[in-house]
Amino acid sequence: MKESFKYEQAMKELEDIVRKMENDQLDIDSMTQQLKKAKTLIADCKQRLVDTEQEIKKILDEKD
Repeated sequence: MKESFKYEQAMKELEDIVRKMENDQLDIDSMTQQLKKAKTLIADCKQRLVDTEQEIKKILDEKD
């Protein structure tokens, strides 16, 4: 995952893709591209959540 990855921005992009699909705003070629992009964004967001959870656990487990 890239350091510049922003979870909030990825979520906005996903919401935009879903909105376009729900409103039939994508032709078949665009839909395929957008679905691939959404799949990548979802995987990146899931990994960010896992990484964040592990980092939080590590911080909480550290002894002062």
